Amino acid sequence: MAKSEYNEEIQNTADVYVNEWFNETRIDQDVIPSVARLSFELGVSRKTLYNWGNEYPDFLHTLEKLQSLQEILLLNKGLKGEFNSNIAKLALANHGYMDRVANEVNLNDETKEKADKLIKDYLGNAKAGRK
Repeated sequence: MAKSEYNEEIQNTADVYVNEWFNETRIDQDVIPSVARLSFELGVSRKTLYNWGNEYPDFLHTLEKLQSLQEILLLNKGLKGEFNSNIAKLALANHGYMDRVANEVNLNDETKEKADKLIKDYLGNAKAGRK
């Protein structure tokens, strides 16, 4: 993609892209708004978009709005079953969501007593070393 200079027309095109999602005029083209599609429409790389976001507050606002809209659509349509749950989960990881697994350890009484003794011995030794 050819490098392009940021200007008002670029900002307007980006705003139109994001705002059309609120009016649902883009849904027939893409499932969710994306930085990849925006970079394609503007004829620049994603890196250029992020560079513009670092340099121009208005463009940063547009990128953040796009990301928020993407997150909302992924979350809501994922919960409604309108999106493949695995793909929605994968995409939401880019927005800070994660799948956590709780690990629980069950110890029998004998193992618990041994563990308690080891901890007490360790703490006692650590205390003695500080004197």
